[in-house]
Amino acid sequence: MRDAPLSWEGGSQSDGAPKLGFWMTTALIMGNMIGSGVFLLPASLAPLGWNGVAGWIITIGGAMALAWVLARLTAALPGGGGPIGFVESAFGRVPAFLIGWSYWVSIWTAVVTIAVAGVSSLSSLMPILGDTPFLPALLAVGLLWVITLVNLWGVRAAGGFQLVTTLLKIVPLVIVIGIAARLLVTGQANLRPFPTEGLHGGEIGAAMALTLWALLGFESASMASARVENADVTVPRATLLGTAATGLLYLFVCSAIALMLPEAVASASPAPFATFIARNWGEGPASAIAIFVTISCVGALNGWVLMQGELPRAMAERGLLPQWFGVLDKRGVPRRALLLSSAIASIFVLMNAAKGMKALFEFLLLLSTSATLWLYLACALAALKLRVAVPLAAVGAFYALWTLWGAEWASLWSFVLMASGLPLYWWVRRSAPLRSL
Repeated sequence: MRDAPLSWEGGSQSDGAPKLGFWMTTALIMGNMIGSGVFLLPASLAPLGWNGVAGWIITIGGAMALAWVLARLTAALPGGGGPIGFVESAFGRVPAFLIGWSYWVSIWTAVVTIAVAGVSSLSSLMPILGDTPFLPALLAVGLLWVITLVNLWGVRAAGGFQLVTTLLKIVPLVIVIGIAARLLVTGQANLRPFPTEGLHGGEIGAAMALTLWALLGFESASMASARVENADVTVPRATLLGTAATGLLYLFVCSAIALMLPEAVASASPAPFATFIARNWGEGPASAIAIFVTISCVGALNGWVLMQGELPRAMAERGLLPQWFGVLDKRGVPRRALLLSSAIASIFVLMNAAKGMKALFEFLLLLSTSATLWLYLACALAALKLRVAVPLAAVGAFYALWTLWGAEWASLWSFVLMASGLPLYWWVRRSAPLRSL
């Protein structure tokens, strides 16, 4: 843990590593959460109708329970090393490594998913992006490497970039909420009726697996707790506020688009936000919104690229990965870990380049979500063992298991990817004694 404080307004630093105050920590959470999910999910959720709304409500409840568990663990174990440290405290090094490795896998797939979403949002302006095979995947890889270069300039460059994009990404959300409110008040909303046969459990489960993707990132503050000022107080408050605010925004915005657009139109749209605004405002504003959506995806991509370098660095410092991953360059950037992560993420998308944008998005979305769910499940079980927030930890564990079940094949693949890291762990253990921080 480093000691140089930096609040939202600014601050001092003694060792070149700034710390984050409450508002900056909240912005980190919301900036990582508000990215591609809210902009492409209406197309995936449209066939599910009101089951998708139910899935959102359950997902937000489960995310809040898990966010509270992480908050209480951070308060109960100050300096505990974040979620990976919580798992190590409860279950030991091997489970901590497996969960850290699984989360790293989830970041690889997340950055590619967000990059694909950023390219997809531009397809309403340039239809060739959606019509040309392999082009979306290639452009997604190119965008990923542009943002990697931004992060190679250092934390301050990445942080400044994140602040600007976070402010801009709120614009399309507010516009959609305003249009939906106007349609409802004036009676012009063509809202899909509630199904006479009621809701369907299987479709709700499918919606939960999809919607959780949009809420991934509420653990960001806990992961970065070593860089947060007064972390045992700041992290819990920022985590709960950021998760609740983002969840409510998503519920209103995604449900409005999925239920107010005709199902055939919404499910076939490569950019449902732009489609919704074009039908209810005009083509000009829709084109402008597509640009804002792309900016939002780029901003979220920036935050996750930052984390894909920081996570292996932190694991290396705990002795869970080779020290090679923890080496910092003169700007304080874990250059090796960052470049390797972006290279692996690029391989992920190129291996699936033959898929269309919507299929590629959903494939990577489910893989990233299920990989992250292992982290959430492990933290909930750690809280149960350590007797921290026991009732909500039980709820969080049940929710994580239920959603893993709903993700089906993706959960199996993520488990295989998690287990694939064991040879590396054994090699680290044999080559150097493990140490704790």
